[in-house]
Amino acid sequence: MSALTETDRIFYAETDLNKNKVKELVTATLHNSNGGELFLEQCWEESFSFREGKVKSADASISEGFGLRFISGEKEGFASSGTLDMHALQNASKAVRAIHTHGTDSNIIVPRQRVISPKYAANNPIDEMANADKIKILTDIDSYMRAKGGNILDVSASISAEHQTVQIIRADGHRVADIRPLTRFNIAVMMEEDGKIQKRSFSYGGRYGYKELFNEASLHHAADEAYRQTLVALAAEEHEAAVLPIVMGPGWPAVMIHEAVGHGLEGDANRKNKSVYANKIGQRVASKGVTIIDQGDIDDKRGSLNFDDEGFKTRKNVLIEDGILVGYMQDQLNARLMGAEITGNGRRQGYNCRPMPRMTNTFMESGQYTPEEVVGSVDKGIYVAGMAGGSVDTTSGKFNFAVTEAYPIINGQIQYDRPIKDITVQGNGPEAMNNVKMIGNDSSLDSGVGICGKSGQSVPVGVGQPTVRMDGLKIDGQK
Repeated sequence: MSALTETDRIFYAETDLNKNKVKELVTATLHNSNGGELFLEQCWEESFSFREGKVKSADASISEGFGLRFISGEKEGFASSGTLDMHALQNASKAVRAIHTHGTDSNIIVPRQRVISPKYAANNPIDEMANADKIKILTDIDSYMRAKGGNILDVSASISAEHQTVQIIRADGHRVADIRPLTRFNIAVMMEEDGKIQKRSFSYGGRYGYKELFNEASLHHAADEAYRQTLVALAAEEHEAAVLPIVMGPGWPAVMIHEAVGHGLEGDANRKNKSVYANKIGQRVASKGVTIIDQGDIDDKRGSLNFDDEGFKTRKNVLIEDGILVGYMQDQLNARLMGAEITGNGRRQGYNCRPMPRMTNTFMESGQYTPEEVVGSVDKGIYVAGMAGGSVDTTSGKFNFAVTEAYPIINGQIQYDRPIKDITVQGNGPEAMNNVKMIGNDSSLDSGVGICGKSGQSVPVGVGQPTVRMDGLKIDGQK
């Protein structure tokens, strides 16, 4: 069954919305606008958590609603409702056109609610597996972890799943639909050694169902990694502050590129001159060889979508090519105001949020060197294998990131027997990109865990990179 047929069943056969009347209302409402859309959504979510040898929580929710947006110049009229019926949609239509009359931003919630019938879950992939089987998987992985031995204080594991269906009708009457599954597994272990306590975790997931998520090899790999990282953290020692060459491993460490570079390449920040990359199209902003891409149509990846939340096809967008800035990520509002092409990056957290330009899967392409050659080029430096959260100022480009796993590099060799703890990496986005010295040939995306926050909205994303050497970054240590 096609996405359009399935969403027609959900949004029209099982509500009092009439497909033809809805389309007529949207095109009439958005007549003489500069863009906008009706965004229809239904979303099923569930999660299970297991800790201290037992199930701690099992939650499930179903939500539905719509968001109707009218764009006039730089202003937006937006109305949302947590119910899918013609009366609510007609009220929203009247509300959003007020922007055309009054010329100011407006944000209106149509105050009506409806309980969703259980029949809505009839064909939901979340139901492809019984809850008892999901809990057994959590119980089994708990036993697998505890069997490793050591001074394990606790094991916690969780699974979450989401099945979102959307249909979008644009101002020109074009109608698209998307069905978006999303699953994630997480496992963490807390251990004690010589009076020290550490906890580390590992997660993976993507836009697929439980059958793919609960692959035994993937479950065991996640447990093995969480256990290994905890042992590393227990053995880690402090490091002094220094300015040293840094080699960042492939995959998840690209969260730094996401934050320090990616946000600065979103259209709204550049239109408002709030990015260090504003007005620099065609200029060198990174070392030769650095190519950074945002791509929303990669199969099964966490940040992927068939269509963005404005109804435009996602695609591969080259942002920086061989060190030269060639484009920004655009939604329809910013693309029109900047005279640029829409790139399929209009995203929103849910039906009650306005879309804005956001990343999907953002990554640096592979270079010409092997990882061993990149590491071997460093006489004294730091190898960063894992990153945590941090902060970035898109206007200045300054960033600060915590490191979760790192090792010294001495004479071109990673000193795995001397792990480092409690360090942060500090620098400036454009300066860091211009200090990329070597790029490995092993680019890969993360395991499927990214969540990006912007203006109060969170969306799933992917990040990736190869092994990369950067010089000139400051290491802030505790020693």
